[in-house]
Amino acid sequence: MIRFLGISFCILAFSQVGLTQREWNNPNAAAWKVDSLHGVMHAETRTDPPHPIRLGNENIQAIYEACGRASLAVIANHTSRIPEHQGRNAPHLVDTLLSLGMDIRKVFAPEHGFRGDAHNGAHIDDEHDAETGLALISLHGKLRKPTPEMLADVRMLLFDIQDVGARFYTYLSTLFLAMEAAAETGTVLVVLDRPNPHGHQLAGPVLETHWTSFVGQIPVPILHGMTLGEMAQMINGEGWLANGVVCDLIVIPCEGYAHSDRWFPSIAPSPNLPSDESIALYPSLCLFEATEASIGRGTAHPFECAGFPGKLSGDFSFTPHSIPEAAPYPKHEGSICSGENFNVLGKQWIEASHGFDLSMVANYAASWHASHPEQPFVRTPSSFGRLSGSDAIVDAFNGNDKTAIALPDWTSDLLEFHTKQTPYWIYPLQR
Repeated sequence: MIRFLGISFCILAFSQVGLTQREWNNPNAAAWKVDSLHGVMHAETRTDPPHPIRLGNENIQAIYEACGRASLAVIANHTSRIPEHQGRNAPHLVDTLLSLGMDIRKVFAPEHGFRGDAHNGAHIDDEHDAETGLALISLHGKLRKPTPEMLADVRMLLFDIQDVGARFYTYLSTLFLAMEAAAETGTVLVVLDRPNPHGHQLAGPVLETHWTSFVGQIPVPILHGMTLGEMAQMINGEGWLANGVVCDLIVIPCEGYAHSDRWFPSIAPSPNLPSDESIALYPSLCLFEATEASIGRGTAHPFECAGFPGKLSGDFSFTPHSIPEAAPYPKHEGSICSGENFNVLGKQWIEASHGFDLSMVANYAASWHASHPEQPFVRTPSSFGRLSGSDAIVDAFNGNDKTAIALPDWTSDLLEFHTKQTPYWIYPLQR
């Protein structure tokens, strides 16, 4: 069952106009474009919202009408502020709902913790929130999925976390597992929807199921172009939950949002995505994580640069150092790395109709192998496979000619995925 509260809308269908263009069946007749060279489908033009976009968590009336006096658990973190554009000074969703007398029993915390100050991959323990006294149950410690016992005393589960639209950013997996737990226990899941900073584009290979992991839970491209509310609908509609269970789902949509909009969160979604540029670059640079190259963890430029120790390529230098709450053990710690600063490219991608390019990883691999022919560029092949989600990409980097890596063309897979996703869209593509 899927329900929507807060605004009226229609779900739009598309008609195929040709291999390189698809249109929404709406008055604007907005077109999709395809860049086969980089493996991207994207909105024809970027737009700016004429008024501030209202997030789902700002619609307190809809939340109250949906939840009433039901016992609640909340999946939230430091981004769960109302209104979001006021940053960390704005009241937290949990505090707001408690002030209204709503019955919150506990809070579930995702990767990076409830306060957003834990580094990537950090094991987070259960604790109690010092400000509210509520139990904080970690979904990035011993468990990734709420147990039936944890949900036994709640009727509804609220989800309010800012995502960045990349398959391997783990908040999508947290949503998926929360839906599965809710479906198995008869708990209603309420998604308070938010814009996707990459909602204007689909890019990268679709995850192959044998690479399924916490950094790739469902068969979607690296950039899926959907809000988490839309994605929750697709998870239900495509029967992706274990054993075919269906979650009793309520989506409280954003207001005033179109996928073509330039929109970035006011609160950094995690410690190593501190800027709009890092969010724009993250999907293209994340595969570097499993290689010999550093992407600037432990510096002031995480996910805005790449480089190796020594003078292999580029004229930008940086030295990773331990940053306890962001990068306690960064790759190449204490070593001067040389490479490139991609900040200018990130600024260009923020404005452009699309921005995604995995060839940067291939180019760095070629540079590495030219100087280290006997040493692999990919440090952890299993992690590289899980991040890329593609045997063809893994094979390309493991091929005989490592100085001229040819990436596969995944355009047809994007077109097929787009056909599946369109019935679940809530918002128009183009303003």
